[in-house]
Amino acid sequence: MASAPWDMTADPRLEKPSIVAMHVRSGLVGLNVVTAALDADPRTAGSDVRFVKDAAGMIDALRDATSDGRRALALWSFYSPDFAAAAKDLAEVKEATGDAALHLAGGVHATAEPLATLRDGGFDLVAIGEGEHTMVAITDALANGRDPRDLPGTAHLDKTSGRLVSHGPGERHPLDAYPPFNARYRKWNALEITRGCVYACSFCQTPYMFKARFRHRSVADVRRHIDQMRECGSRFVRFLTPTSLSYGSPDTTPDLDAVDALLATVREGAGAEAKIFFGTFPSEIRPEHITPRALEIIARWCDNRTLVIGGQSGSDRVLEQTRRGHSVDDVVRAVELCVKAGFRPDVDFLLGLPGEEESDRALSMELAERLVTMGARIHSHAFMPLPGTPLRDATPSPIEPETMLAMARLESKGKAYGQWRRQVVTAEALVRSRPARTA
Repeated sequence: MASAPWDMTADPRLEKPSIVAMHVRSGLVGLNVVTAALDADPRTAGSDVRFVKDAAGMIDALRDATSDGRRALALWSFYSPDFAAAAKDLAEVKEATGDAALHLAGGVHATAEPLATLRDGGFDLVAIGEGEHTMVAITDALANGRDPRDLPGTAHLDKTSGRLVSHGPGERHPLDAYPPFNARYRKWNALEITRGCVYACSFCQTPYMFKARFRHRSVADVRRHIDQMRECGSRFVRFLTPTSLSYGSPDTTPDLDAVDALLATVREGAGAEAKIFFGTFPSEIRPEHITPRALEIIARWCDNRTLVIGGQSGSDRVLEQTRRGHSVDDVVRAVELCVKAGFRPDVDFLLGLPGEEESDRALSMELAERLVTMGARIHSHAFMPLPGTPLRDATPSPIEPETMLAMARLESKGKAYGQWRRQVVTAEALVRSRPARTA
């Protein structure tokens, strides 16, 4: 068995550590990206990575990884709703393996709640902010006998006081600096083309982790990875971006020439037989960005005929309060244009926002009914007070039975879908966990 990860005075084999990634739930994409970053840096290229799907797999992999005396680094990444499940898995792993590995947590929840992630989750180290450069630095430090707790982009608990020691967020690099997926291990995911968001909606974690500005992957770099996917036999292309039609733009004005150039080269590289999806899960389109030309571009290059539109509320007051930056009329106009162009719009609705009143939800349901008659489908969500957002300490507004019944009627007709009931439960759990943030 290897020495404890923190014991840098011990004499483990000083070489690249064995890395085991808990490849489950909401951490899949993040772990694909940070493990791919290792191969983009000569100091860590060729690092051994194993991907596991549950606690039992992590236990077996760590035992095997440390059997020859090497250090082991266990990677975890999760969104806030999955934190409790990840902490439970970690407890099971640590009970079976002790201090055989350094357990590193990253992602939006760990960034927003480092203290709770360390103290209540039981993780040894947190990567704060963007993780690609930090992942390389930690791996290199372990390989050379240096303490990774001293690195920028990390946080840990002081052994004596139990207080949080944070070195701030990790370095930000251009998106082109690191791959958008892990090709060596065939871990494909949606290609991240934009990081950060200028809109900074008050309920969304993205702009508060990656800053309220856009950073785009270049067309040339996207094409390079599309060619790689095609060579490996991958025939499905999706994109990861907070707002699809903002690609190439520095501000709130879409640059449709940039979008056209992006999708044209993706189609050319992927080939006619590939399936290209743009403006669908895991991304959306802002309603005010929908125009006849934008829809023509998507129709020309892409295969999807469904588009996800962020509507969120039928109340202009609520839209303004949450900094959405569009109106109810924008949503109606977007649906009308989509249907006319041959697309089915799936419109996101977010119920139970703080400050939302019963009359606001009534307006949302009226809008939902109207959009359905126009040819849309409703994708329903319930507000969750996500850590790291301006509404992290807000209390969700209760969703009254009348609204629940209205949603159920739409669902029974196949006109609505979504996980809003489960999200109500998750929101309650997030509210209960708030005291854990206090140092």
